[in-house]
Amino acid sequence: MAGLYIHIPFCKKACIYCDFHFSTSLKYKQEMVDAICKELKMRKEFLNNKPLKSIYFGGGTPSLMEKNDLDQIFDAIHHNFSVDTEAEITLEANPDDLTTDKLKSLSASLINRLSIGVQSFRDEDLILMNRSHNSQQAEKCISQAQDLGLENISIDLIYAQPNMSNRVWKEQLQKAISLNVNHISSYALTVEPKTVLAYKIKTGEIKELNDETAFDQFSILVDELSQAGYDHYEVSNFSKNGRRAVHNSSYWKGDPYLGVGPSAHSFCPGLRSWNISNNALYLKGIESGEMAMESENLSLQDQFNEWLMISLRTMEGLDRNVLELQFQDFKNHFQTELIPLLSLGKLEENGDRIFIPRAWRFHSDGIASSLFYI
Repeated sequence: MAGLYIHIPFCKKACIYCDFHFSTSLKYKQEMVDAICKELKMRKEFLNNKPLKSIYFGGGTPSLMEKNDLDQIFDAIHHNFSVDTEAEITLEANPDDLTTDKLKSLSASLINRLSIGVQSFRDEDLILMNRSHNSQQAEKCISQAQDLGLENISIDLIYAQPNMSNRVWKEQLQKAISLNVNHISSYALTVEPKTVLAYKIKTGEIKELNDETAFDQFSILVDELSQAGYDHYEVSNFSKNGRRAVHNSSYWKGDPYLGVGPSAHSFCPGLRSWNISNNALYLKGIESGEMAMESENLSLQDQFNEWLMISLRTMEGLDRNVLELQFQDFKNHFQTELIPLLSLGKLEENGDRIFIPRAWRFHSDGIASSLFYI
């Protein structure tokens, strides 16, 4: 099985924290849809005919696409790939795009999962982040989607925002729980270089974000959602009713995936590639039949370090059997670095599994990197 990611590089406006690739101009939307379809044909051999178990429309803002845009892309997918009959097909969406008519159209389409960028249920947070929706739209679109049969819904929430107290964060989580969504992805607000947020912090317009607050609110996140019956299956992801994200889970398992569209990344064992993050140059490359992209061959050391990072982000942790089968060259190094982490309680063992216990999950990336072979 394999995954397909399609990057839709358009947004209505820029959120202050975002460093993803997008354009606020829809002038060349049809040309982009045509190019994405052409790339799907050009790269149909990348996954070696493995059936697609997931298709993910990310961005940008894929909910800006009209029904005919999505139909055209789906036609190209089915002409060039084998799609599993139970494939998870996700569309990222902003609440303001999810009108009643839009939701009716999506409910009649091949889309069977929505990932809704709520970010906050407070208008003051949404204004600060320069989001294009308000809290009322967020609540309304979720309820309407569920009423129309689009019940497989994930929402994004951001914590550790300026002026967000622990009490307010708990209220945000209780609101999400009350809406009975099956999946929640939640991240601390982070400052990426060259974003509006970075500039506003530098100039003092927004106070610098606090790591201690982020840790406290992560702990609240885990407590509240665990008590509400959510499975904390990856550091930033929680699911109910067995609704783990199939597509994102494939990343953490190291499954192959093809990324199509400007800035999209692709992966198969030993190789990673990424398309140029420039709409005009991407279109030009597709038109000429020569992809504007870069790639790198991953050394065994690279693959070992990545295995550590992605495995230890999951609650199941890493499997010693993989170490034995694939990374024998690093076995002694791993065991040497593992011992002090076990003694400090930062890692625990259960049979062949090694995982990060709940108290240390917030620091998972740092713990994983301490095991890297450098």
